[in-house]
Amino acid sequence: MDLAQGLLALWQSTGVENFLSEGLWREFIMMSVGFLLLYLGIVKKFEPLLLVTIGFGAVLANIPGAGMADEGGLLYYVYKMGIETGVFPLLIFMGVGALTDFGALIANPKMLFLGAAAQFGIFVTLLGALALNYVPGFEFSLADAAAIGIIGGADGPTAIFLASKLAPDLLGAIAVAAYSYMALVPLIQPPIMKLLTTEEERKIEMKQLRVVTKTEKIMFPLTVLLMTLIFLPAAVPLVGMLTFGNLLKECGVVDRLSHAAQNEIINAVTIFLGLAVGSKLQADKFLTVETLGILALGAVAFSIGTAAGIMMAKLLSRLTGGGINPLIGAAGVSAVPMAARVVNKVGLEANHHNFLLMHAMGPNVAGVIGSAVAAGILLAVVGGG
Repeated sequence: MDLAQGLLALWQSTGVENFLSEGLWREFIMMSVGFLLLYLGIVKKFEPLLLVTIGFGAVLANIPGAGMADEGGLLYYVYKMGIETGVFPLLIFMGVGALTDFGALIANPKMLFLGAAAQFGIFVTLLGALALNYVPGFEFSLADAAAIGIIGGADGPTAIFLASKLAPDLLGAIAVAAYSYMALVPLIQPPIMKLLTTEEERKIEMKQLRVVTKTEKIMFPLTVLLMTLIFLPAAVPLVGMLTFGNLLKECGVVDRLSHAAQNEIINAVTIFLGLAVGSKLQADKFLTVETLGILALGAVAFSIGTAAGIMMAKLLSRLTGGGINPLIGAAGVSAVPMAARVVNKVGLEANHHNFLLMHAMGPNVAGVIGSAVAAGILLAVVGGG
């Protein structure tokens, strides 16, 4: 009897028994989603640094009986320590700053307008999320709508940071939407770019950028930080860590720290951030009608942001006598450097002598700053600062 009871207890502790007896079909679906993310990251190479870790975290969080994401589990504490406090996104921003060369933006400051225009999708989507409340099954607060809207900035760390502050219950859906659309930039943006520009506009060749001095590169992050603390202190956490990382890179006297920010620190944080985000893809929280709404709104936000950047670039091109290729406006959505590479690819398809990569990096890095500023505005207005 003791042996039989032991074998029965062993069987009841298996995942197969849990799935069969408790009807955990939702958990099975979410584990399948996790494996899908792994497939996209490993096989398709879509944003692998995040999709692989998020996907694996989703699988771990939905294994019945494992308790990885429950109170006392590893993923629970990783989320509490890094996401709920906002520490992980801020450390990621420090690493992004250390990896980013703002030279293209410094050489052509007009690109700031393109980075700002591409954030238009954020605020349109905020209104769209509130409008969904008129549809049965949706109930988004203003804070929820603000967190959903930030997906349009195509900036994963910013989306996670704002969602953790304003809508923690929606964090999993928002993070997956943000990183999924970032990964799909090569598929989503080209049709929009070709729809909104003519063949002649795509052929426009831009003049070579001027050489930016070391002094300018050192003063830039300090100036951006100063402007932020004067006009929008709520954005200082994101902008501050971005500029700090960039100062480490450009000052030239702390190479070891710059190297650590670019490699060991950002790599380690990326692992834990991905796992923590994956832990929020639990079946009971993710499989809701609101999640579908968030995914749909994310696509709208990203598309509007891309379109707004292109239209602003078309306006600047006319004001400057045709010296700006409107394609570079699509890079304002902040997905660094993938959006700039897509712009370069589409430009080369129209004109084999048209190299737009460095020019597109201007609005691309402007978009990083723009998404952080937009998050600061939403946090100040909706979250009470």
